[in-house]
Amino acid sequence: MLKHVAIVGVGLIGTSFALAAKRDLTPESAPRIIGVDLDVQYVEQARQRGAIDAAGTFEQAASADLVLLAVPVRQMPQVLAALKPHLAEHTVIIDAGSTKQDVIAAARVSLGNRFPQFVACHPIAGGERHGPLAADTTLFDGKNVVLCRSQENTDAMVETARLAWQAVGANVVEMSAATHDALFAAVSHLPHVLAFALVEEIASRPNAKLLFEHAASGFRDFTRIASSSPEMWRDVALNNREALLTELDAYLLRVAALRNMLQAGDGEAIHDLMQRAQSAREHWLSGQFDQFNQEDGL
Repeated sequence: MLKHVAIVGVGLIGTSFALAAKRDLTPESAPRIIGVDLDVQYVEQARQRGAIDAAGTFEQAASADLVLLAVPVRQMPQVLAALKPHLAEHTVIIDAGSTKQDVIAAARVSLGNRFPQFVACHPIAGGERHGPLAADTTLFDGKNVVLCRSQENTDAMVETARLAWQAVGANVVEMSAATHDALFAAVSHLPHVLAFALVEEIASRPNAKLLFEHAASGFRDFTRIASSSPEMWRDVALNNREALLTELDAYLLRVAALRNMLQAGDGEAIHDLMQRAQSAREHWLSGQFDQFNQEDGL
C-alpha cells in the first residue's frame, strides 16, 4: 500500500496517474498525493480536479513512497539532482519519459549511490492535448507500460513500480532500454516529427489559409499529434537522435521509391505498395499481425 505519492510534473500524464491512483478508493484508503510543478497554475488545476491533495516541494517529494517524474526528458537530470539530497531510503522513483537510455544515464549520474531506487518506465498512453485539464482517469486502462530494469534495481523496487502502474490500470511489459529506444523511434517518435513537419510545410505556404480551410478528416487525422507538446517532442527527438535519424532515413527511402513510381506512372507498383500497407494496418488493428505476409500483403 502506497500511503504517500509525489507527482513531479502535473500535466496530462502526471495528473491522469494521480486521478487513477485515487479512483474507487475512499478518502481514508487513498494515498496522499502531492504535486510539484514550476507552473503554479497547473498545480492548482490538478488540485481542483481532486488529483492531488496539495502542492509540494522537491524535499517533500523525496520522502514519498513513490515519486513519478512526468516531465520532459531533458528536465530529468535537474529534477533528479534536486531530489537526491533529500531522498529517503524507501522511496522508489519511476518516470514516464519516452526515451530510456538517456534517462537511465542521467539518473545514474544525478542519483549516484541512490541510482538503484530509480526504475525506468514509459507508459504507452497519452494524447495530443496536454496539461491537467486534459487529464483522464482512464488514460492508462489496458495500455502497456514498458519497464526497463537496470542491473542495480532490486526485485522489491521493480515490484513497487510494477504494482503502481497496475494500480492505475496498465499492463507492464519489460524490455531493455536499447530495444525500447529503437522500437519507439519507429512507431512513435517518427510519426510525431512527420506530423509536425507536414503542418509546418502547409503553414509556411503563401496560400496556407486557403489550404487549411479545405483540409478535411484525412489531414486532421494524419496531423492530430502535431497538437502535442513541442517542448516534450523536441526533447524526445534530440535525446533519441541516432535511432530517429535511422528511421527518418528509412522513411525517406520509402518516400523516394514511391515518388519514382509516381514519376514513372507505375500504377501497379503504387497499388501493390498501398495494398501491403493497408493489409499490414488491418492485421495490426485486429491483433493478428503475425499472420501478415510482407510479400503479398495477405
